[in-house]
Amino acid sequence: MGLTAEQLNASLDALAKREKRFAAALKATGYPEPRVREPGYATLLRTIVGQQVSVAAAASVWNKLEALIGEGCAPEKLIEQDFDALRACGLSRQKQGYARSLAELVISGALPLDALPADDEEAITYLTQVKGIGRWSAEIYLLFAEGRGDIWPAGDLAVQEGVKRILCLAERPSEKAIREMSEGWRPHRGAAAIFTWHVYADGFEAI
Repeated sequence: MGLTAEQLNASLDALAKREKRFAAALKATGYPEPRVREPGYATLLRTIVGQQVSVAAAASVWNKLEALIGEGCAPEKLIEQDFDALRACGLSRQKQGYARSLAELVISGALPLDALPADDEEAITYLTQVKGIGRWSAEIYLLFAEGRGDIWPAGDLAVQEGVKRILCLAERPSEKAIREMSEGWRPHRGAAAIFTWHVYADGFEAI
């Protein structure tokens, strides 16, 4: 499971002690809500379903899939469905390929999601063997579903914008730049990422 409220708040308190601008942003916006997902196949499948569509559209597709296949969209049931049935639920040809890749890896045992490598980079490499699961999707899974506290999705534009606002930077930093500046935030970068999304949604701007 993801970081609990207690873990999240403790990490943000630690960051606030290291970085005055984190402290100011935390005082202005308050603590973010935890972002928690169930670990396992269904969460990864939902990640695929939700790519490049709105939250509402993703929820609609997922509800149709569960109505067709059953709760959790079991991998064995998913691969039994034909193209037209999955298309009617809203899955494009590409996403069907991704979903089948995931289901087949889970069924074969090639992707034991209950035994991912302890090293974060190794776990990301492991997850990205699934078609349609890139680095960002793997990072989000490890942060929200496994509660890995130092995951840092530096390629996320909202994370970059959140860092810009918290640190009062002149422009949004690049992925490379925020990877470098976040080194001093270890091992709390997962909480920092969740906080950047919170700051971005809040509309906070440092003065």
